[in-house]
Parts: sequence; structure tokens; C-alpha cells
Amino acid sequence: MVMSKEFDYTKLKHVTSVDQSDRKVPYNLRQSGPTKVEMLISTRVRKSPYWHLSMQAGCWRATVYNRIYHPRGYVKPEDGGAMVEYDAIVNHVTMWNVAVERQIQVKGPDAEKFVDYVITRDATKISPMRARYVILCNAYGGVLNDPILLRIAKDEFWFSLSDSDIGMYLQGVNADGKFNCTIEEIDACPVQIQGPKSKALMKDLLGDQVDLENMPFYGLAEVKIAGRSCVISQSGFSGEAGYEIYLRNATLYADEMWNAVLEAGKKHKLMVIAPAHHRRIQAGILSWGQDMDQQHNPFQCNLGYQVSLSGKGEWKKTSDYVGKQALEKMKAEIKAGKKPYKLQLVGLELGGKPIDDYAPDFWLISNADGGDPVGFVTSPWWHPEKKTNIAMGYVPFDGTLNANGFPKGKVGKKFKVHLPEKYSKKPGTPVDAVIVDIPFKESYNANTREVVSG
Repeated sequence: MVMSKEFDYTKLKHVTSVDQSDRKVPYNLRQSGPTKVEMLISTRVRKSPYWHLSMQAGCWRATVYNRIYHPRGYVKPEDGGAMVEYDAIVNHVTMWNVAVERQIQVKGPDAEKFVDYVITRDATKISPMRARYVILCNAYGGVLNDPILLRIAKDEFWFSLSDSDIGMYLQGVNADGKFNCTIEEIDACPVQIQGPKSKALMKDLLGDQVDLENMPFYGLAEVKIAGRSCVISQSGFSGEAGYEIYLRNATLYADEMWNAVLEAGKKHKLMVIAPAHHRRIQAGILSWGQDMDQQHNPFQCNLGYQVSLSGKGEWKKTSDYVGKQALEKMKAEIKAGKKPYKLQLVGLELGGKPIDDYAPDFWLISNADGGDPVGFVTSPWWHPEKKTNIAMGYVPFDGTLNANGFPKGKVGKKFKVHLPEKYSKKPGTPVDAVIVDIPFKESYNANTREVVSG
């Protein structure tokens, strides 16, 4: 939907036909389109140590993430836009400014015990110098955050955060000092190096400091880049081969590390781009705040495998943790054929013109025979290899379970998606959509969703 200056915003009504009665604060489903406003840059939102470097690299738009300005575009639409950045990540190598991933350090004798209490997986099974994708839930079973958890040492962990105030939450959990550990944000800021040439670039950058050939997925290493202390991990938000570089004392040394990567990347066609949401959608990687929030439980957003419950094929964890009782109750209700929530996250293939940029709204979904909307799209994009649009979105939960007993969408079920005029081949007519399996494209490190032992 393209907005003109004469557009009558009073006509935008909130959609009530999508059942969000299980949420205290429903998703805003008004279809306002790409509203033209100018972002105010002020001192109440943080500029990361890499902000000026992103500007030098051509950043032309940004958003706010974790109360930090977040670069979200380098190639302008008239020059090919986000799909030029897609070409760079799937064929060459890219660097992203992801300093918005605040690092919350938990350190002390009870660090492991505390971390084990706030995550749903078993922290004791994570070895030093290894990382894991984890979730934190509240007492109601809602997903508060889905960070990468780095175990730097026996008594030290870093939460590399998604977009929510988990740092303050963690301090609040330990406000009474029950756990003997400190919980503080530290000046360690990451960049991501993603793409098929990432290993070659990292070898040139690091020399013989690390045996990258034998570095496991989610493996960590202490290194020096431009003489400055960094932690690297083999991980990323794209589904491509990749690494993250966590620069210590980033406020002091951002230019040195960044420029060293640029120099090493010249022969590999390194390109500075925004986080590759087109590629992460293909890989089925969720974005907190977009694909789920604190009012979604893990089961309805395909994160049930993260929940430590007893039973075959599931992660077993005997210790208590925040949200355990609520999650156990939900799982029991699901197994009994009940529906403890209204909507389920599914993968969709859908028609229409290629979606080549971020969606400004949660586009609406109706049943295959039409009628009022029953769900909404959270993350859509064009899939160049499949030659079709793909998306993640929420539709009514029909009780379908996979082989492990976790909820899923019924593959093959058809819907209609209401696209804006920009992407509609016939404006005003919804396009056909069908539920498909996630991921839409396999990842370099297989996105198997299976339980691992640490």
C-alpha cells in the first residue's frame, strides 16, 4: 500500500477478526503502509561504537534495536536495494554492524547456577569456550528473549541479546543477591562475518591463531585483531557459513578492528550490509519482536525443542527454572488435544510480485475460501532460488503435532494473504498461500532443531 499525502488515516481500522484474545496487548494489525516519517537521531538512544563506520560504508536507513541505532540498509532501492546485499551474502562475504546485540556478562561462583535458572536449557552441559542458542521465559511461559549464550569460562557467561531489556531483567532476578555473581553489561560489541567466503577471510585476518578447520559450530576462541582482544564464535543470523567477532573495549578500538576486517576482505569481495533478514527467513531463524514476543510461548513459535521437560527425545533438565511450571502445563494440555493458545507460527509460500524489502505491516491472512482475516504474516521475503515469495506468519492452531509431539502447521493447508498494492498482481485481490515446512532453504550448519547435549 503506497501512502500519499492525501491518504486518510482515519480509515485505518484495527482488525478484530484475528483471535488475539489470549494476549494482553494484541499485535497492531492496522495496515498503515510505509508511513513517511524521519527518524530523530538524539542522545536518548545510543550510537554504537561502529555507528560512524556504518555511515562511512553507505548506510542510508536505520531502526532502533535494544535502544541502540541499528543500520538496516546500505544499497539504495534505485541501485538494487536489499537484493544486491542478498547476492553478496550468498556468493561472497559480508560484514554487519550488530553492536545492538548487547553483551550481558554473568560472572562469579554461582554464574552457572544463575544462568541455569533463567534459561530453559541445561547450562551445566555447555562447556567453556562454547556457545548455544537459548531462550529465557517468564513465569507465564512467554519468550522474553532468544540470545546466543557464550560460555567464556567456568565462572563467566555472556548473553548476546535479541531486542528486549534482558539485562535489567537479569539484574532484577538477582536483586536479593541469592546467587553469588555479578550481572553487568560490558563494552564488547559484535560484528558478523557471513557468507561462503567467510572462512577464507577469517583465515587471512587471524593467521595461525585459530584452527578454523576444526572449530565446531558455536565454538569460541580468544584472538587478537589489529592487536586488540576479541572473542570469535562460529555462528550467525543468516544460515550461511559465518562468524561473529566480539571486540572487547569496543568504544576504544572500533576503528582498528573494523578497518582490519575491511582490509582482509578486499580480495574476497567483502561488502558491508544490513543483517540479512532475507536469508535468515529462508533458514527459519526467528526475530524476537517480529516473529515472537513475551506473550508467545515456545510451542506456538516452533521453539518447543528448547523446553526442558521429561520425555523421549526432549532435553532433560532436573533443576528448576523460570517458567517451568507454566510450560509443563502447556505441554500436557497440547498432548491431551487441548489448545492452550490461539495462533501457531507456520511457514508459507505465497504468490504476488517479489517482496524485496521489509514489510511495514503485519499483512493479513484469510482462510482459503476468503472471509475475514484469521491470522497475519510476520516475516515475508522473495526467495530467488524458489522463484516465489516465502513468509513466516500466524494462523489458527489446529492441534497438529510433529513426530516429537511438538505443535506445527498442517503442511499443504491453503490460505489467502492480503498483500499491499506494491506486491499485488491484481490490487485488492488476496494471493494464494500454502503452509510448507520450515526451513525454506538448508543452512550451512543444518537447522535441524534437534536436541544436543552441550
